[in-house]
Amino acid sequence: MMAMRSRGAIIGAVAMLLLAACTTTSTGPKKSTTSAAEYNVQLGYAYLQQGNLALAKDKLERAVKQDPANPAVRSALGLLYERLGQPKAADREYATALRLAPKDPEIENNYAIYLCRNGRVDEGVTRFESAARNPLYRTPEAAYTNAGVCQRGAGQLEPAEKNFVRALTVKPNYAEAVYQLGDLRLAQGKTAEARADVDRYLDAFRATPDLLMLRVRIARAAGDRVAEEKFSRRLRMDFPDSEQARALGGAARNPG
Repeated sequence: MMAMRSRGAIIGAVAMLLLAACTTTSTGPKKSTTSAAEYNVQLGYAYLQQGNLALAKDKLERAVKQDPANPAVRSALGLLYERLGQPKAADREYATALRLAPKDPEIENNYAIYLCRNGRVDEGVTRFESAARNPLYRTPEAAYTNAGVCQRGAGQLEPAEKNFVRALTVKPNYAEAVYQLGDLRLAQGKTAEARADVDRYLDAFRATPDLLMLRVRIARAAGDRVAEEKFSRRLRMDFPDSEQARALGGAARNPG
């Protein structure tokens, strides 16, 4: 389950990052082609989400002809080529995007996502941490969390834990970092620490289905039937249609 959630978290981040990067301050004669390129990037990414790679390719290649120096266009092309199984082309486009916008933390974060998904863990983590330290980056907690996910996937558990803690130092109510930290500690047998991580969040901030389900798993691992029933009931009541609520029965056989 961990690998699927981690990959989903990283892939999902690309959507916001690519769309957020599709901004420009261009003026004058280039404005119309720039706007057209940005529109085609958004269409291309929408087709990528739908799995229609042919139409995505058409829109993104049209965008790069309209505005070849737009880093958002190049970053989107990197994602396209990655999905098409063309890693050399993907790497070239991501690197071009970063060269065109070397101080853009969102572009750097996009490249870091690509690097981690392709086994280049140390490079990816370096990029994530660089983006997180950039004062222009609006969500450093997401970059630190992604760095931790990348490290955990490579078996680098202590550095991963440190990055999840960094994320929560920046933003204590960042639910994804709480989940990742608590899930890691539970897997390591640090049940009391995992419980404290999740309870601290649940006492102060709005619950999520993932965190309530994690709290159920922590209770089961600790043999705490009262807490298990308490959080199972809360999950069913607060998020009755969630995947986590539907999975409650099956999770009983796999507490960790």
